[in-house]
Amino acid sequence: MKRGFFLLTLATILWGGNYICGRFLAPSLPAALLNTIRWAISTIILFGLLSSQKKNFPIIRKWKEFSILGFFGVFAFSELNYLGLRSISASQAGMISAGIPIAILAFTPFVLKEPIKLKAWTGAAVSIVGVILLVQGKHAAPSQGSLIGDIEILLSCLAWGLYTVLGKKYGKDLDPLTMTAGASFYGTIFSAISCIGTVQSSMIHMTANAWACIIYVSTFASVGAYLAWNAGVKVVGAGRAAPYINLLPVWTVVFGVLLLGEQISATSLIGGALTILGAIWATL
Repeated sequence: MKRGFFLLTLATILWGGNYICGRFLAPSLPAALLNTIRWAISTIILFGLLSSQKKNFPIIRKWKEFSILGFFGVFAFSELNYLGLRSISASQAGMISAGIPIAILAFTPFVLKEPIKLKAWTGAAVSIVGVILLVQGKHAAPSQGSLIGDIEILLSCLAWGLYTVLGKKYGKDLDPLTMTAGASFYGTIFSAISCIGTVQSSMIHMTANAWACIIYVSTFASVGAYLAWNAGVKVVGAGRAAPYINLLPVWTVVFGVLLLGEQISATSLIGGALTILGAIWATL
């Protein structure tokens, strides 16, 4: 059981590192190109895993499901994250991402037709108040595009919420590895298309550290975190695993302060705490 909890925690740590790398890579690569490179590499690795396990991969037969999942979970979620990280801190983005469980909660009745308990809605309300405080909180080093960045991260939360509930719906016919590989493949195509007319060579400023970040987000933050999370869920069960996703904003804030030297205003800290607490209450 301890091994399962360790794997779940490890997954959130790896995902938290994605926000740090996204913030670090903001001056080096346009968001669309970064997302395309990241998921192209991840797709190759995922295809290799499928091949090694000799799994049937219905990439054409399930094109509709894979395309929808790829659009929301790979293209929209990741690209909006990287766009937001160009103008707000990784800590701020991580705390706003604590609203992801609330986005999942909001889409569940419409997509899965599952009723939601009053306690969950109460937690959602607390998280929404927290997000409002986060958006209003002033950064230690405010930027002109900070409000736009907040909105982009909020939209990414909605995209991941929709991806999650659709994944549960489509997961009846697809195993997690196959579903992730299919979403990754089609999401990479959407990301590549978004580069057309928006990416110029003058926008690319790669360094050795930037390449290291590319490798990290393409392997550890994508495939590694996925494998760790699913292995942890298999050990402890989905119910016990769910609240662990709320560790993601905590690690993002810790890494942002330690690695990027970010500072957090009191208003943002209170808002982040409310967002996390509300999400935990809603998912318990």
